[in-house]
Amino acid sequence: MTLPTPSQTVGPFFHIGLPYEDGPRLIPDDTRGAIRLSGRVFDGEGEVVDDALVEIWQANAGGRYDHPEDTREEIPLAEGFRGFGRCATGGEGRYEFVTVKPGPVPHPEGVMQAPHIEVAVFARGLLKHVVTRIYFPDEQEANDADPVLSSVEPDQRPRLVAVENDGALRFDIRLQGDGETPFFDV
Repeated sequence: MTLPTPSQTVGPFFHIGLPYEDGPRLIPDDTRGAIRLSGRVFDGEGEVVDDALVEIWQANAGGRYDHPEDTREEIPLAEGFRGFGRCATGGEGRYEFVTVKPGPVPHPEGVMQAPHIEVAVFARGLLKHVVTRIYFPDEQEANDADPVLSSVEPDQRPRLVAVENDGALRFDIRLQGDGETPFFDV
C-alpha cells in the first residue's frame, strides 16, 4: 500500500530566491513628501512571521504608474520613482518601505479609486501569495467612494486602512485568524 506524501510548502527562502536590488526604497533619498510605511506580518496564531516577503506597487504622487500600460501623458512620471518595492521580514516579523503617498488612479469602470498601495505577501505555508491593499487614514471621503474598498464587508474595511504611528504609517498584516487582513482573489 502506498501512502500519500505530505504536501510541500513554499519557502522560507524568499530573501535568497527573490532578491531585489532596490529593496524597500521606492524613491530617492531626497524626495519631497517621503513617507515611511511599516508593519509586522502575523500568522493565524498571532505569532510573527519572520521569513515572509512583502512586495508593494503603487502609483506616484500624481496618480501615474511607472508602467508601460499607463500612457496618461498628462500626468508626468516622477524622476527616480520606481513604484515597486520588496522587503523581507526579520526576527520580529517587521517590514518597512520608504515611498510617497500615491495619487488617485482610475478604476477600469471609469470612476476614481482612493489613493492606495497594492501589497503581495509570500510566506511559508502559502502555496500562493496573498494580495491586499493599504488605504490612507486621511482619505476618508475617497475611501468611502472607492469601488474596491466598498466591495469588502463594512466591518473589515478598517483592516485595510493604515494607522498613523509616530510620524509614519503602520499596516500590520494578519494572514489568518482574529483580525485577518482582507485579501483579494486576483
